[in-house]
Amino acid sequence: MKALGIDIGSLTTKVVILDGNAIVSSSVVDSDDEAEVGARQAIAQALGQTEFSLDGNYYVVSTGARGKSISLNKKHKSITSCLARGIHHLFPSARMGIDIGAETGLVYKMNERGKLKDWATHDKCAAGTGVFVKQMAKLMQISMEEMSQLSFDAKTRPEISGTCAVFAESEVISHVHRDPPTPMADIAAGIYYSIVSRLMALCKRVGIEKDVVVTGGVALNKGLINILEQELGFKVLVPDTAQSIAALGAAIIAQEQIEKGA
Repeated sequence: MKALGIDIGSLTTKVVILDGNAIVSSSVVDSDDEAEVGARQAIAQALGQTEFSLDGNYYVVSTGARGKSISLNKKHKSITSCLARGIHHLFPSARMGIDIGAETGLVYKMNERGKLKDWATHDKCAAGTGVFVKQMAKLMQISMEEMSQLSFDAKTRPEISGTCAVFAESEVISHVHRDPPTPMADIAAGIYYSIVSRLMALCKRVGIEKDVVVTGGVALNKGLINILEQELGFKVLVPDTAQSIAALGAAIIAQEQIEKGA
């Protein structure tokens, strides 16, 4: 029996397959309107990289906002627990994680065994999320990669609302059209700082403790990570598979169930 973890988010669906303790395959696909359809697409893509068949014997653990709604899973676990387990597997020294998802920001702490200790989240507004970053780059008429690179040239960080995406959009527009316009690099840095300020509030709520690992698609944005590290005062760890950490954690939990004789 193989262990399969699946994280079904609002924008992407992630799958990780374990054979024992070894990661044998993974995939990331755009989420479908029907969670079941997206889940099967992600699983099929992951299996396509292996010799395993879709009819094989799998123990499936799901997580994510839409993970409960699929018929394939044996268990559903919280995103916080799965993130903590996935991070601990890759970075045993980690005691804190920051996850920047498409629509939520999450900060959590774990013990030396990867068990969740505490967490805090904001999900009331798009500000501080991946959707927000994408929206701001579109507003500035540049790619997210260009926005990231620009931020390293910033001289200042103009104030951009850290509490409301609607207010933030108005502020960015005013910076672009003022005379003289605010430099694009400064605007980019201001946008990242508005996101980081929300995350720092969550960090302080649960208590900052090293090592810190950042996950989620936005974790691959070097401009944002640069400003986060400036505010924390130390370097953070960013896994290459930053989007798939919760799916990895779900797969680890599935493997534990297999070992218990599930």
